[in-house]
Amino acid sequence: MACKGQLEAEVELKSPAEKVWCTIRDSTTIFPIALPNDYKSIQVLAGDGKSPGTVRLFNYAEGSPIVKVSKERTDSVDEATKTFVYSIIGGDLMKYYKSFVGKIVVVPKGESSLVKWSCEYEKASEEIPDPSIIKDFAIQNFVEIDHYLQTKA
Repeated sequence: MACKGQLEAEVELKSPAEKVWCTIRDSTTIFPIALPNDYKSIQVLAGDGKSPGTVRLFNYAEGSPIVKVSKERTDSVDEATKTFVYSIIGGDLMKYYKSFVGKIVVVPKGESSLVKWSCEYEKASEEIPDPSIIKDFAIQNFVEIDHYLQTKA
């Protein structure tokens, strides 16, 4: 039986696509400030923090389910299409999944935006559940970022 799969989700935000995209691109600095309940810190281990090949270490706070630490590599960035692709290469998630690749696309929608999140994964074993809890956490982050941009940024 195959242990590979994919999940997709999208959420409409009130904030303009350019602001949301810039926040995602600057997540190393902004997420721990804007989302302190979710992120303790994000540290750049290799690269410039934004370009392909960058490796970052995420230390999650109490708001994060199951995962407290993860190491993420930036695989690709397309400024024109506002697309960011990353792979989890270390940390707690690797206990459950052999591979995990995420993709974020920010789509302009008039004065607001649509954020599309997807992932492709391979489970470490068949009894591991689909990463729906990670999908929910990602969507929650986008909603919280939207609130941050609307009220504090």
